Amino acid sequence: MAKKKTTKVETIEKNKKVNKKSIKHKIYEIILYLISYTITFMIVQMFFKSFVIAEPKWLYAFIATVIIYALNQVVRPILFTFSMPIIGITFGLFYVVINCLILKITDWVMFDKLDFNNLFVLFFISILLSILRFLIEDIILKPIIKRALNNE
Repeated sequence: MAKKKTTKVETIEKNKKVNKKSIKHKIYEIILYLISYTITFMIVQMFFKSFVIAEPKWLYAFIATVIIYALNQVVRPILFTFSMPIIGITFGLFYVVINCLILKITDWVMFDKLDFNNLFVLFFISILLSILRFLIEDIILKPIIKRALNNE
């Protein structure tokens, strides 16, 4: 059987369709991540009295989530690269300190709308946020995103 040769125009059109789908899925993933992390933030805030979010809580939790998402995309890789030897020596436990730094930077950016009053409690908040985020991503988000990718 002779194979049909695709022209450059057909290949370019096919690539455009694939890029549009991948952009759409990336936006879908970001929105799901922001919503899930906002919910996680609200849940964790209920457990600690020294972790205060100003009213309306959902709005400031969402703003904090957007800031954390941006910091995770920009600052976390830099911090991780520079602290890799320490992370190796501590068998990954220093990674929690990086999470604490990200949360503290978010606290500084949001002024009095988000407040971590106790650094010791911030350590446990960081651990709890990481655990809950991991569970929500693995149990809820990844299956939803996988199903959305398979449907198109």
